[in-house]
Amino acid sequence: MSRKKAGGKKSQQGVNPDEPLRVRTPRRDDGEMFGIIIQMLGFDRVRVRCEDQNIRIGRIPGRMKKRVWMRIGDTVLITPWDFQSDEKCDVIYRYRGNEIDWLQKKGILKMF
Repeated sequence: MSRKKAGGKKSQQGVNPDEPLRVRTPRRDDGEMFGIIIQMLGFDRVRVRCEDQNIRIGRIPGRMKKRVWMRIGDTVLITPWDFQSDEKCDVIYRYRGNEIDWLQKKGILKMF
């Protein structure tokens, strides 16, 4: 028989809950870049202003559709399509507030 310990949660000493442990950064060699959602279009589509100053229509994949809610002004990680790279892209990841602060503090994310 197994017995559960009382308490349940492990305490993490020295870990700041506001500081993210890992932050997804863009893989530049794969063409990934930052973007900001400027308009919700419906049917799992968003209009994104990318860091290369292009405005693209982004597609939210099914694995993110119901788990991650996106709003206007959210910073996202996108990858442009191979054959319509100036017009369309896929949304890969949405950054939370503490992750954006960490990226700006490290100098990785510059507001565009």
